[in-house]
Amino acid sequence: MTKHSYDKEFKEQAVQYYLDNKDHMTMNEISKNLGIGASTLHKWIKLFTETGEFGRGSGNFASDKDKEIARLKRQLRDAEGAIEVLKKSIGILGTVPCQVYTLNNKN
Repeated sequence: MTKHSYDKEFKEQAVQYYLDNKDHMTMNEISKNLGIGASTLHKWIKLFTETGEFGRGSGNFASDKDKEIARLKRQLRDAEGAIEVLKKSIGILGTVPCQVYTLNNKN
């Protein structure tokens, strides 16, 4: 799945389109018409109704240093997740051969 970046104007127009059509269309229909996911539209609506504007967004950083820090945190989080998956895999795979061996000895 490709991650898209939408400008502030598109987000505002999308929210306005939703507000204009919400009485006779579902959010899924509206988001489909706009070519975006319903969860994305919901997030924009929530952000706009709570703050009255769209913030800088998660992809915009004050400096290159902040962007690099965010990238490294994301990389660390991904690596930690991979480690947890490997630990669980080792636990699962580590028990299977023992059970098979035990079953083979009983026969």
